[in-house]
Order: sequence, then C-alpha cells, then structure tokens
Amino acid sequence: MSTNEQSSANGFGHPDDSNGLNLASSALESSLAHDGFVVIPSILTSSEVSTLRDACASTVGLARTGQWPHLRTLPIQFPPWPKNPTSDIGIWGVQHLLHPQLAQSTTFAQSYFHPRIVTAATTLMSCRPDDLVLELYNLLVRPDANFALRWHRDDIPWDASAEEEQVRLTQPAFHTQWNLALYEDRSLIVMPESHLRARTTSERKADAMGTLPGEKVVQLSPGDAVFYNNNILHRGVYEKDVERMTLHGSMGHVRGGRLRARNVLQHAVGDWVEECHFDTLQGETKELAEGMRKRLVELGRESGDVGFSLEH
Repeated sequence: MSTNEQSSANGFGHPDDSNGLNLASSALESSLAHDGFVVIPSILTSSEVSTLRDACASTVGLARTGQWPHLRTLPIQFPPWPKNPTSDIGIWGVQHLLHPQLAQSTTFAQSYFHPRIVTAATTLMSCRPDDLVLELYNLLVRPDANFALRWHRDDIPWDASAEEEQVRLTQPAFHTQWNLALYEDRSLIVMPESHLRARTTSERKADAMGTLPGEKVVQLSPGDAVFYNNNILHRGVYEKDVERMTLHGSMGHVRGGRLRARNVLQHAVGDWVEECHFDTLQGETKELAEGMRKRLVELGRESGDVGFSLEH
C-alpha cells in the first residue's frame, strides 16, 4: 500500500498535502511574536476532523467510565491530578493521548506528528524538524459541571513579583503550544501581548476568575488551531452543556533544556514515553517521531525531579 493509500485508509490526508495553507509564512511567526497567539484556520480537513472525533469519543467513553486513569478531574485546575480516580469524579480533560496503552493512541500519533502541525511548529520556532522535542498531547472535553480556569501563565507562579515575571518573560520560549478544535470552541480567553510584559497593577488586583479590559475570546471552528506562547496571560471557561473535544498539544525546542522540563515532565509523561515506538507511522514521519521521543527521554534523565509550575 502506498503512503497516500495508507493515509486515506486511516482518515488522514497525504503527508505532502498542505491543505492550501502557507504554514511556512513568516507572518505566522510575526503574529505569534507580537500578539502571543495566532489562529490557523482549517489546519485539518473535515475528513480528518471526523476521524479524530471518533477517536476522541471512544477515549472519552473510557475516561468517563473509569477505564482510563489519566484524567483532569474537577475541580482541580493544574497538575498533579489524582491517579486512578473513581468514575464518579467529574472530568474536564483526558491526559496522555500518545500513551501506548491507550486504544486510540495510533490515531492521535498521526495527528500530533501531522505534517501541517510539524510545519507550523518549525515555522513558529524558526527551527528544523530535528530540533523538535516531543512534549504534551492531551484532550480537553466538556466538563461534568461548569468549570473555569483562573488567569495564569503556565510556568510563572501567580505570586511572582513584576521583576520576576519580566525576567522570565525575556527568556526564549523554546516551545509552541496549541489548541486544535474538533467542535466549535470559545473556551480560551487571552490577553494579547501579555507575554511581553509583567502584569499591570490593576491586573494584579483584579479577580483572577473575572474579566479584564482588553481580553480576547479565541473563536475556533472545527479544524482550526490556535498556537500560543503558554506564558501569555490566559484563562478558560468551560460549559457542561456545550460539547467540547479540543486537542491540546505542545512541542519543544531542543535548546529549551530545563527551561521546558518542568512544563512537560510535571505531567508524568516520563513514566511511559520510553515505551512508545510509533510503529504505525511511516518513513520520515516515523523517523521524526522517534527522534523527538528520544530527545524527551534525554531531557528527563538530565532534569531529575522538576516539581510543579503552579499551585491549585
């Protein structure tokens, strides 16, 4: 079977298909650098979205019936979440989509290492594919109760001083993070350009769960992705009656080292990543995946205990 036939059989397009998008455009990098986020419309085709909806529905079914232990449970906002929670605990996310013991992990691997995702990542980080490090791939879902995340930066504590914030924000990001919507999604709220500055006095005094002047609701249609600097000020609002299946991923740059280690390894990816072999991937995609996995394993060995970025 040819590569094209294999891709068609599993519901994903040909690896060389750009879907009409100029993902190598310097405008993407400029938008991310200026605003802290950039929306890429229709990064997946409708057929690919349909395939992933099926895979996600199966996975969410396991999660809600206690058959998958790696979950984001209510009302906990940030890691660590309970291990092996009981099935009566509400959830708002499913962790470790690339875990080899997850039934749909091969489908999720095809989407994580999708050529359009990889091209977007290398463009936004101005790097080559062999600079990439495998990081996180999770699923954000409709919560069992209305739920919200407070304003935060993913790797800067909320009680950091303005000076501490600014020092951290001047360091290179060495990552790109994305939300890829399979249904309409208006859950992510960002403060544009806030990845470039410390919080203002009014932002520090404001309700961490409330609205802020200048905030922007990121609106995604099925197949759209928003890539963002995870130290932009952002929050989330999730409604129990609105279907949500949004793939939440990140890729790192090999130069990130310990700067990225805590962001990634606090999610316990190191517990299972050495078991991944990505045998269902083909050719250059498989070679890329194995190289990214090896670089993450090396990062874990070098970093040791990294702790957690944020408090609950």
